[in-house]
Amino acid sequence: MKCAIIGGTGLIGSQVVRNLQAAGHEAVPHSQSTGVDVVSGRGLDEAVAGADVVVNLTNSPTFDEASPAFFQSSMDNLLAAARKGGVGHVVILSIVGVDQVPELDYYRAKVLQEDILAAGRIPYSIVRATQFMEFIDAVLSWTADGDTVRLPATPIQPIASRDVAHAVAEVAAGAPLNGIRNVAGPDIFPLDELGRITLSRKGDDRTVVTDPTAGMFAVVRGDVLTDRHALLAPTRYTDWLS
Repeated sequence: MKCAIIGGTGLIGSQVVRNLQAAGHEAVPHSQSTGVDVVSGRGLDEAVAGADVVVNLTNSPTFDEASPAFFQSSMDNLLAAARKGGVGHVVILSIVGVDQVPELDYYRAKVLQEDILAAGRIPYSIVRATQFMEFIDAVLSWTADGDTVRLPATPIQPIASRDVAHAVAEVAAGAPLNGIRNVAGPDIFPLDELGRITLSRKGDDRTVVTDPTAGMFAVVRGDVLTDRHALLAPTRYTDWLS
């Protein structure tokens, strides 16, 4: 099977490429560094021509009100190229509970991306994942001030990027879902407690203060948890930290 991985040089994309290649598929990474630009459409026709599956792992460069325009342009261009190239399956990566948090510009933008894909004429699959373990440090930095990190007690279900990549590759190699598959880490933590665990394991002596108004996850609340139908990944956060 020939797979075109758009955004195939990033954190998830590079692992998806390796997983598909290890399974015997022809997986080709594409990104701006290889001459493909999803916003302008440059290089897309050539990248997806003859592919059985296209996996789109590109992301908006910002998380603000500009993000909907990115997903509108990128998905319009990608689907047009995929139709022209005879692609039979398009896969995207999204966020668990993304449709439950309309207060956030970026989450509304990701819902737009999903809606554009579902409304297209090409069979599709959406993989929704919980928050990546690799991004926890960034989450802590958003509300850090000197020796203090302010975090809400929002429940979080972190997942390792390698487990996300495994789920995306598995879906890409299978029949189109024409729907959504949720994947999540095996454990749920209050975000403030997750912050304390992270800092302690890293020997960081900053103090985590519980603040229900701090950062993006104060808005997200408990909407980013999976339901009982989700696929639970094997990697635990404490093992990943080690």
